[in-house]
Amino acid sequence: MNELAMINVDSLMPFAPIIIVVLTVLVLMIAIAIKRIHFLAGTISVLGLNIALAVLMGQILGWIALPSNVVVDPMFIVDPFAQFNMVVILVSSLACFTLTYAYMRSFQDQKEELYLLMLLSTIGAMLMVCAHNLASFFVSLELLSVPLYGMLAYTFMRQHSLESGLKYLVLSATASATLLMGMAFIYAATGTLDFTQISKVLPELLTAPLMILGAAMMFFAIAFKLSAAPFHTWTPDVYEGAPAPVATYLASVSKVAMMGLALRFLLDSAVLALESVQLLIMIIATLSILAGNLLAIRQTNLKRLLGYSSIAHMGYVLIAIVSVGGGAVVISNMYMAMYALTSIGAFGVITLMSSPYQDKGEADELRYYQGLFWRRPVMTGMMTIMLLSLAGVPLTAGFITKFFAILSAVQDQQWFLAIMIVVGSAIGLYYYLRVMLTLFKRPKEHIHFDAMSHWGAQAGGMMVMIVTLVVIYFGVLPSDLILWAEQARLW
Repeated sequence: MNELAMINVDSLMPFAPIIIVVLTVLVLMIAIAIKRIHFLAGTISVLGLNIALAVLMGQILGWIALPSNVVVDPMFIVDPFAQFNMVVILVSSLACFTLTYAYMRSFQDQKEELYLLMLLSTIGAMLMVCAHNLASFFVSLELLSVPLYGMLAYTFMRQHSLESGLKYLVLSATASATLLMGMAFIYAATGTLDFTQISKVLPELLTAPLMILGAAMMFFAIAFKLSAAPFHTWTPDVYEGAPAPVATYLASVSKVAMMGLALRFLLDSAVLALESVQLLIMIIATLSILAGNLLAIRQTNLKRLLGYSSIAHMGYVLIAIVSVGGGAVVISNMYMAMYALTSIGAFGVITLMSSPYQDKGEADELRYYQGLFWRRPVMTGMMTIMLLSLAGVPLTAGFITKFFAILSAVQDQQWFLAIMIVVGSAIGLYYYLRVMLTLFKRPKEHIHFDAMSHWGAQAGGMMVMIVTLVVIYFGVLPSDLILWAEQARLW
């Protein structure tokens, strides 16, 4: 038998969760071709993701035997770091699918293709955290990004949704071109695309112009995908125009995958050792904290406010990365996991209040939430907890992660960066409190938007409740989160 045609099943086992999601896409395509049933499309998608998550957890816990240190291909690698991030991606995707089902129920046009796009994007996200080569870096990133163009513009009757998809398409294409040019410069300098091989020849190229220019251009593209300043201008507009569950996906799954890929690239290729790259990350982190927090103060649109908030949070994570280098894996794992869950909770409340066919848009203006407590006290409590976690208030998961970010800067004696996190958190607390005060004000006579009366009995409502409990649990008892994050290291 031809050796090229032989398939080593054992070597494919680490990628079983990704393969299951791919098979889910194929089954869903066949189901849609036979008959369009919204319930069936949503059920197939959620079922496939649950099976993938169950297999992945079985691998992590040792219930499913895996060959040790298996690499299916030099372009991809599955290690504890990849497995941790794939768990976060699958859990976040499941939450987004749950919100999408409730949101799209009243959508009269073809809605099943949205699940296909989200599944394809999820496959790209899972591959991103396994990528170990510049070629797989780009391919997996585009597999995540291209479906997002359609997802953002899916509710095309709303002008803002079309505008959101178009803006992300144009700007993301520019970032991809910059990324490819940076990769070309790095390949010209090193003669290899593999992260490990780049790290071996890097000591001889610390001052090589092509290497420095290539690394800078690649990080510019990474900063765009992370919505870090000064490449952040697309974020509030895209968040505002995107359908609420798609904005949730962009704020959670996309950010986790991009941060995981960026961290693996910076550490495995040793590009973080370049002083110019360290300085660049410090500048971008500082600008992100200042721009994100200061611009959020004046926002009256809740989705735009959360968009600017995400810019600041990416700055906090970048400070941890540049401060402690390899030690940032643990902090990044914790921070991105809890940030994803908190974003899902906050955007989840917006999704439960919104509809794709509202003539005046979605329930994203802050005035729509005035007095929400007096008619939806449980929903108000969930939103309050999410905002407190984003602000880093004690007894929430956000406090623990932000504390470790500050601790990393202090350990490296980066006092300016540590002060930036404290100052940024103080500014953030102001606009988060402004939102919370609005929730408890006297309600208006005319209610523009409201959740359905039995929202808590729906899958989306129950999911947001579970996320809220998780955020509280890890805020009160963070030891399990810290232990899991410590075990999820790069090989």
